[in-house]
Amino acid sequence: MATFLHVGCGNKRKNSTTRAFDNPQWQEVRLDIDPKMKPDVLCSITHMPDVQDSSVDAIFSSHNLEHLHVHEVPAALREFIRVLKPDGFMVLTCPDMQAIAALIAEDKLMQVAYTSAAGPITPLGMVYGLQKALAGGDMHMAHRCGFTQKVLVATLQGCGFTAVASIRRPNQFDLWAQSSKSSRAADELQAMALAHFPPGLTASGTTQAAPAVAS
Repeated sequence: MATFLHVGCGNKRKNSTTRAFDNPQWQEVRLDIDPKMKPDVLCSITHMPDVQDSSVDAIFSSHNLEHLHVHEVPAALREFIRVLKPDGFMVLTCPDMQAIAALIAEDKLMQVAYTSAAGPITPLGMVYGLQKALAGGDMHMAHRCGFTQKVLVATLQGCGFTAVASIRRPNQFDLWAQSSKSSRAADELQAMALAHFPPGLTASGTTQAAPAVAS
């Protein structure tokens, strides 16, 4: 059985990751900084001493990097590289600052962009963090940096990921990236990405383009 590390898991589990991870072939190990979430591993993603070198086959990271300061992002990504096996890979999603900025430019800073399980989400919340969580004292939920697709891909490559496939979903205000520790053929990387990325049709009915590949 392959193992994937679910970093910054919060209260979510395997069935809230990707279609490809949510099957019996994958064993989930949950990692979070908040003890209330009862993770298997309690630590920050910037320093994971209890996760051994080259010990996991994959990593799933949903909306984690934006909680770090810019200078902390490389530390987290290098930790991910460290714990991945040589042929390991990561699936990552985070807010799309370009799509969010378009709403702000339209003076919709405080208008609800969509409703999540946590409640209504505004551009202000996507940029700075969910205000309800911050008001409740969960300051680790603040957002401290952000990415466009171009910046995310360059950051992943600059920190050691050899091949990256990425996609934007502007209507969903998020970015997705599939990054591999080792070199992979473009068609292999795209096939992996499409197995883990959300289905090809967005809620608005706009068909997603094939992932952009960089290696």
